[in-house]
Amino acid sequence: QVQLVESGGGLVQPGESLRLSCAASGNIFSINVMSWYRQAPGKTRELVASISSGGNTVYADSVKGRFTISRDNAKNTLSLQMNSLNSEDTAIYLCKLQNVRDSLRLNYWGQGTQVTVSS
Repeated sequence: QVQLVESGGGLVQPGESLRLSCAASGNIFSINVMSWYRQAPGKTRELVASISSGGNTVYADSVKGRFTISRDNAKNTLSLQMNSLNSEDTAIYLCKLQNVRDSLRLNYWGQGTQVTVSS
């Protein structure tokens, strides 16, 4: 099992920045992918950004140039630096870890942290 705990959410004004963190613990495989997803009210969950244990990153088009995902493999932590926030970024942000071994894929989710962008 893997446990994920997010932190760093809150209420900010448009144009401001916020940094989210996710602490992972448990049975983490050496090869894994950590991701941030978000889910706004009435909308489906969407991928925000992901980063592999090797450092490869993927971003949603809507956040490219504004958000930066990073990880510390030694500490098993994931971060998301969010700049130039706007109201469309308002959502619950969830951390996900996918363990990878051969054809095996094991997915784990955190509880989420609320991000609200409002004036």
